Amino acid sequence: MASSRLSSKAAKGACILLLFCAAAARSLAQTPTPPTAQELAARVDRHYDDLHSLKAGFTESYSGGLAMDRTESGTLFLRKPGRMLWQYSTPAGKIFLLDGKYAWFYAKGDAQVQRIPAKQVDDLRSPLRFLLGHTELAKEMTGLKLTSASNGRFTLTGIPKGQQNRVTRLSITATADGAITAIDLEETDGSTTRFTFTNQQPDAPIPAGIFHFTPPPDVPVVDAMPQP
Repeated sequence: MASSRLSSKAAKGACILLLFCAAAARSLAQTPTPPTAQELAARVDRHYDDLHSLKAGFTESYSGGLAMDRTESGTLFLRKPGRMLWQYSTPAGKIFLLDGKYAWFYAKGDAQVQRIPAKQVDDLRSPLRFLLGHTELAKEMTGLKLTSASNGRFTLTGIPKGQQNRVTRLSITATADGAITAIDLEETDGSTTRFTFTNQQPDAPIPAGIFHFTPPPDVPVVDAMPQP
């Protein structure tokens, strides 16, 4: 009788162990495998290649020492091919615009509007042009590395090719499916710029007319030289 009870307990224990192992196996099977740096870079490429337009809130934080710290914010509009508008609400009246042919820089109260051919743009937003798609991050950045970030996100870090004399680090934080939530830039002079993106609306209806810039009356347009 005692032997029968012992066998029953052993069988019950074995059954519980098997159920536990099965649950653990299911849990492991459901845990996504972290991507490699190349895999996440490809997902980012694919995500923005597939977009036709994007609307998102942005915050831009800059730290350059000597009381140069500042934080600005506004709305980012993208529309393919090649159009991008950074419309600032803080400070109001400031814009950075790519209209497909030129890049325009203007802040309310400036004595002039700066204009430069879009293909020659080499400023902090230049690495952000991959938001418009048709890029290959793994080929356009050297020393690409992947680290885990908060909320299931990941951070790609490397140096944009052709900007080694200016940029020491470019970090892109993205979701597992390739949507960018933050970009950090560190320049050789020690200054840092961080862009964060919120309320992203992929393929939002964006009128083409917002990518047309008309300079304010009596404000001259100056063709700026690209930075070395």
